[in-house]
Amino acid sequence: MNKQPNHRLAALMEEAGASNKGLAKRTREVAARHGVQLGTTHVAVQRWLNGSGIQSQTAGFVAEALSDKLRRKVTPTDLGFPGALPSAPIVGASYADSLAEALSVLDGLARLRPEDNPPGDLTLSDGDLDQAALTWLVSRPDGLNSDSTAPRRVGMRDIAAIRTAAGYFMKLDFQFGGGHAHKAFRHYFREEVLPLLDGNHSPKIGNALFEAATEISQLLAWTAYDSGNHALADRYMMSTLRLTQVVGDRMMGARILANMSHQANYLGQAPRAMRLARAAVEGGRGHSTPRGMALFSAHEARALSTAQDHKGAARAMNEAERFFELADTGSDPEWLSYMDEAELVGEFCHCFRDLGQGREAVRFAERAVALTDPKYARTLGFCRMVLAQSQLLNGELEAAVTTAGLAVDGGDALQSTRFQRYVTDFQRTVSIHKDNPTVQQFNGQVRDAIAQMNDT
Repeated sequence: MNKQPNHRLAALMEEAGASNKGLAKRTREVAARHGVQLGTTHVAVQRWLNGSGIQSQTAGFVAEALSDKLRRKVTPTDLGFPGALPSAPIVGASYADSLAEALSVLDGLARLRPEDNPPGDLTLSDGDLDQAALTWLVSRPDGLNSDSTAPRRVGMRDIAAIRTAAGYFMKLDFQFGGGHAHKAFRHYFREEVLPLLDGNHSPKIGNALFEAATEISQLLAWTAYDSGNHALADRYMMSTLRLTQVVGDRMMGARILANMSHQANYLGQAPRAMRLARAAVEGGRGHSTPRGMALFSAHEARALSTAQDHKGAARAMNEAERFFELADTGSDPEWLSYMDEAELVGEFCHCFRDLGQGREAVRFAERAVALTDPKYARTLGFCRMVLAQSQLLNGELEAAVTTAGLAVDGGDALQSTRFQRYVTDFQRTVSIHKDNPTVQQFNGQVRDAIAQMNDT
């Protein structure tokens, strides 16, 4: 069958003033925004213009790219791709109108494993997240239902159990990575925590209950993120943010926004990361302890560093430092206990690395390694890898490879998909020295460590 040229696509490209290379670039950028890596080039665009087929997901990205350029809605059908079916509805993609809706989404998410893809299979758009952040910022607490006739009476023992479980799960996450911990998290959350939210309780117990429930829910989000399932993590974070509105837990809500910023920054989405971090800072201001504000400001500094805003990053780091100096003056929730000097210095070493300031990056990374408790295996692994990357900035190849070897040596951190990327990024950087015996030894060490992890 002879292919027919795709005149619809050609016409819309001409209207948008988009070249083949330009459309390919915009399509890749849209895909990256959704957490998908595409290899689309001008050659692929020309094939589409000549009448070749296209995958449904890619057609959606092309339509979104041209919609952005033309400032109006364009569908795959408009582009001459009638076989490209519309994407499945993205469950949990928007900020829930009600608590019942949020709990329904969370129940569905808790039935998914990190290796599964949630309905929609895409990370959330900038518009979805911006609307959620704004809605949360201007929201008022829902308040608790005081007319419940549920037979289950919730008491302080239930709250204590949830908080004990949260602490235990957090330790599992820090030591063995999100993939290991998520399985136990979701079962506990679905079977033990969600039913309590429909229980009968006093206002005092209800406030404590929802605060404890959001701790578990945000851990589910974090472990999905650490496992590399960004679409699942997005949805958990969105619904957890909605949970914080019930009792007006602004500090936890700001933490969720900071976590969203952290994820966006990891995915290279600097503008999104900056907006979410600033929402965390402004939403937490006046409602959070100094230690909490130090955390939120540090995340803003990370995003600004990724964006190469040297002045803005320095301001945010200074602000985080000033808040941290007052950390012991506030009464912090237990979930914030990890935010110590080691954590702050660790955030700063990432900033200096991303800003290309090798000397400062090494200084802060060395201090982060020295201060981090070895029981936080993943955090220590991250700090060591940042130290290695910072040493490379200073041209210290042998020292960098040795440091990276120490990071891999423990093995526990490799359970984290995020940590694995730190390692592969480092390997890619030193690949120009592939004949160096030290580099060859390190690559062999990584292979052995991964093989050992897979065997166990």
